[in-house]
Amino acid sequence: MKIGIDKIGFYAPHLYVDMNKLAVARNVEPEKFTIGIGQEKMAVAPITQDPVTLAANAARTILDDEDKEKIDFVIFGTESGIDNSKSAAVYVHQLLGLNPNARSIEVKQACYGATAGIQMAKGYIALNPESRVLVLGSDIARYGLNTSGESTQGAGAVAMVISADPKILALEDKSAYLTADIMDFWRPVYSDKAFVDGKFSNEQYIHFFNTVWEQYKAKSDLGLNDFEAICFHLPYTKMGLKALRTVLEEADEADQERLLANYKSSTMYNRNVGNIYTGSLYLSLVSLLEQSDQLKDGARIGLYSYGSGAVGEFFTGILQPNYREYLQAESHAELFAARTEVSIEEYEAVFQETVPVDGSTVEFDATKDTAAIYLAGIKDNMRQYVNKSN
Repeated sequence: MKIGIDKIGFYAPHLYVDMNKLAVARNVEPEKFTIGIGQEKMAVAPITQDPVTLAANAARTILDDEDKEKIDFVIFGTESGIDNSKSAAVYVHQLLGLNPNARSIEVKQACYGATAGIQMAKGYIALNPESRVLVLGSDIARYGLNTSGESTQGAGAVAMVISADPKILALEDKSAYLTADIMDFWRPVYSDKAFVDGKFSNEQYIHFFNTVWEQYKAKSDLGLNDFEAICFHLPYTKMGLKALRTVLEEADEADQERLLANYKSSTMYNRNVGNIYTGSLYLSLVSLLEQSDQLKDGARIGLYSYGSGAVGEFFTGILQPNYREYLQAESHAELFAARTEVSIEEYEAVFQETVPVDGSTVEFDATKDTAAIYLAGIKDNMRQYVNKSN
């Protein structure tokens, strides 16, 4: 039985900042942002968008009535959780009107959370072939204004339906994974901003990739020539390229050219959204599938997931017949085209507007938020969500 991604979509907030202008404002050469780390635009989440609304907005565009009835497991991967007890998945379940006879949970391991959700979903579908699982990766990356990590911020979510006989990507059985207790990136419960040792984190990202890649080759007897493309978790688009270059010499020139060309296609969306933590790898996958004209049905795609702290995994999937018919390329193009650029001053003001943590009752102005689902305010310590499409 084939199990894998039946549907996939993403959502990013309607505001963004131009990285060239951010560089100028921070007295940095623009090329450091646009070429050095490979970012052009950074999505900015207004106060009316949080990880719950981002995920719900990503999912609502891909689900039909049959999905809503058959989905009986919602797995929400995030490192931007809004509650220490109640899972973000429960909110999304209600906002989307899913079958009440369902399980809903939140999974945490830095940027690896959505991958853990997919692997969990795969096992669940193997036991329950008629079911469908909604896996969400949703985050708002925050390092702070005028910090070294500011240029690798972002906001957005990816939603995937995992099922038997998937229409887009069938996941293969073999994978390789690694855990090590390191402090390359973390966010204590008392902080709304992350702490990061950037150089060490980059080194560990590549070390983990090299390790799981060697393990995967030993398990599968496959090599680079067996892959049409490899997608990477992308905290910034140059990061995956650094890792890919460490193994490119294993391939001949034609394979190298193909892998590099498809890598470029896989970064186009991330380059214009920024880092979305748990969703970054899957935003890269969406970008590859919708932007590459070289992919063919039956091609093997590699996926490298890395979550600081740290857990890494390399796994694979096979593109299914006529997979392009089930993508959301047109709606994603419209999403990008409808976004609004904000000035540096406006971006800084939005960044500093945060949800109160003292129990205050507050109502947010959502008149400028174009999303169907948004956060309307806080009342009695409870977030008030609105779905305008209901």
